[in-house]
Amino acid sequence: MAHVVRAALVQATWTGDTESMVAKHEEHAREAARQGAKIIGFQEVFNAPYFCQVQDAEHYRWAEPVPDGPTVRRMRELARETGMVIVVPVFEVEQSGFYYNTAAVIDADGTVLGKYRKHHIPQVKGFWEKFYFKPGNLGWPVFDTAVGKVGVYICYDRHFPEGWRQLGLNGAQLVYNPSATHRGLSAHLWQLEQPAAAVANEYFVAAINRVGQEEYGDNDFYGTSYFVDPRGQFVGDVADDSKEELVVRDLDFDLIEDVRQQWAFYRDRRPDAYEGLVRP
Repeated sequence: MAHVVRAALVQATWTGDTESMVAKHEEHAREAARQGAKIIGFQEVFNAPYFCQVQDAEHYRWAEPVPDGPTVRRMRELARETGMVIVVPVFEVEQSGFYYNTAAVIDADGTVLGKYRKHHIPQVKGFWEKFYFKPGNLGWPVFDTAVGKVGVYICYDRHFPEGWRQLGLNGAQLVYNPSATHRGLSAHLWQLEQPAAAVANEYFVAAINRVGQEEYGDNDFYGTSYFVDPRGQFVGDVADDSKEELVVRDLDFDLIEDVRQQWAFYRDRRPDAYEGLVRP
């Protein structure tokens, strides 16, 4: 019998406040569960606006502890209610002065399996993230969830192939890539990089982007979220570029082994020859 995982993602417009934003995602998750989904992921800092369009200390107010903050606690209840694995990207405060761009991974029974902290932090116009976030320091965890082995790579990380590969080496079958990216900056890369990463590392990728414009800048988030398989092919249609959407797709995890046997990229790696890649 094929090992098929019904997976979901949400690309959402900003509502104006955290309470309504979280409530909206809860309803999307419940609808995904009604459609049979067993895992769902949300966009980068899903419970807040993309405040990194500006540099202003007032936006530290969006930060909360992980896993003991209010949003993750609420998502734990949602996971128990729906029986779904949930990938929850939030602005994390660890202690005073220690802030991270983080995603918690919650298993289908509400257990927090751990978290990923974004490694690569941009500092360019409209994406002033170094003002807010320290670089991630938890490595490249892959979480053994109720649906399989799941990793996370956040937004700007996607431009760096090293992390994609490490997630593959750590056993990932599905990697969620929650993002916030706009038309003028990287739209031409959006449907290149994640499919290329899925092919190079022979796993599924869930690419999630925000949609619409928000009050803190001119960024026009263009949605077009999607799932892509280990052959680099989109699973179903790509989401709309201008409206909110819940995407639910069936992922055949047996394809991972088929591709790894056919293309054998892991067999033919040459780590003994790659020393120069990690020299400063």
